[in-house]
Amino acid sequence: MKVWGIHMGEKVGSSPLDKHYVAIGWHELGDLTQCSDSREQLKNALLETFSDIKKGAVAGNAGVLFRFVNSIHVNDIVVYPSKADRMVNIGRVTSDYHHVEHDQHEYPNQRSIEWLGSFPRSDFSQAALNEIGAFITLFTVKRHATEFLNKVNLTASLEQSDNYNPDDAEDDTDASDDSTATESVAQQAVQTTEDFIIKQLHSKLNGYEFEYFVAHILECMGYKARVSSKSGDGGVDVIAHKDELGFEPPIIKVQCKKSTGQNGEPEVNQLLGALGEGEYALFVNLGSYSRPARLLERNKAKLRLIDGDELVDLVLEHYGQLSPKYRTLLPLKQIYVADLA
Repeated sequence: MKVWGIHMGEKVGSSPLDKHYVAIGWHELGDLTQCSDSREQLKNALLETFSDIKKGAVAGNAGVLFRFVNSIHVNDIVVYPSKADRMVNIGRVTSDYHHVEHDQHEYPNQRSIEWLGSFPRSDFSQAALNEIGAFITLFTVKRHATEFLNKVNLTASLEQSDNYNPDDAEDDTDASDDSTATESVAQQAVQTTEDFIIKQLHSKLNGYEFEYFVAHILECMGYKARVSSKSGDGGVDVIAHKDELGFEPPIIKVQCKKSTGQNGEPEVNQLLGALGEGEYALFVNLGSYSRPARLLERNKAKLRLIDGDELVDLVLEHYGQLSPKYRTLLPLKQIYVADLA
């Protein structure tokens, strides 16, 4: 049994979890069983299909395609870090390779999966997150495989597997062009910073302190903000407004959740129920929101949901305005990384 890491684009949303699969793209190649007997055959197919492909990227892409069709086996484990909701999903492979014609997300090359669990990124060490943060689409998880398997109670299975070798010499990256390697390092730097900020806020602040942090971010954005009392707030943790006294609309009622998991529609509806005339609802968490909650946001003009990624963006945008207290909590320095995407 091997442990594989796989990346899929944010556009797939929750489809892989809802429909129990993992997939890779390259839909222009058609059914890969027609050209996957060897890596050389796949290299030729890539060169014939994509006239503008960089020569340095051919070997790496061919390696990904070959491994997805030929190297993954039923009962192998897949670790899928979702870009849509910051969750790390772990599942077991239940099928051989198959091609799905006209996949709506243009990810037709698929493997069926039995999902064993979904966990917030904050549940894992930064070293483990770095390993699955590789820019390559498909790779073997070696150094921290046990950490991921522990989450789904499969460590013993890994240790007793006859064909598992943590020092497997297989080259996961194959030959890669300089641009791809540079982009990978840049992406990992960005992701590591996001993980650091969310872990610091989650581990160093209690719920009430997190409310004060959100209020401070709103003040950095130009609002006047005050934190509600600890009890009897009816789901409202912070009240924000533009005028000094808070009499002029719009009045923003904010609910803050320090959770790194998902918040759902019932919690969001509770906040909406606290609104009066001329008031707006803002829900802030460190994790993500369920599909029904996001649908509610799209249908309610007075509702805004801010997840962990968006909160990190606000922290970075207003970092220079943060109080010394919060800059000490989140020690950062500004750097530039290559943006080749």
